[in-house]
Amino acid sequence: KVAWTKAFRKTRGKEMAVDSTFEFEKRRSRPVKYDRNLMGQTIQAMQKVKQIQTAREVRHFEARMKDASVEKKKQARVEIEKSIDLLAPVVANREQVMRNVVDSARARIAARKKTAVKQSVSKIVHMG
Repeated sequence: KVAWTKAFRKTRGKEMAVDSTFEFEKRRSRPVKYDRNLMGQTIQAMQKVKQIQTAREVRHFEARMKDASVEKKKQARVEIEKSIDLLAPVVANREQVMRNVVDSARARIAARKKTAVKQSVSKIVHMG
């Protein structure tokens, strides 16, 4: 149950713990007289801070996952080496299928050439 808390995630480096944008989120207890211009500037500043914060979160996540992709590839390679006996028949079957496809394509091309030659010969005979 503890693993889902913010404190746990921050201590394990899964979320940003130190960032200057967190200072803006702190509640200010001082009441301020309403000013339309100040309110507009505040809202624009809040939007800008949110953009900066999301960009930093994305960078933080990508930095964390950079090493994970290498580890994932290693694990996949180990898994393939373990179960190569399952994959070998599939690969052999795929090669046979590819050979059949190539042979049938060559046969179709040869048949087209024969019909094209016959048509050109018949045109020449009818003309002459």
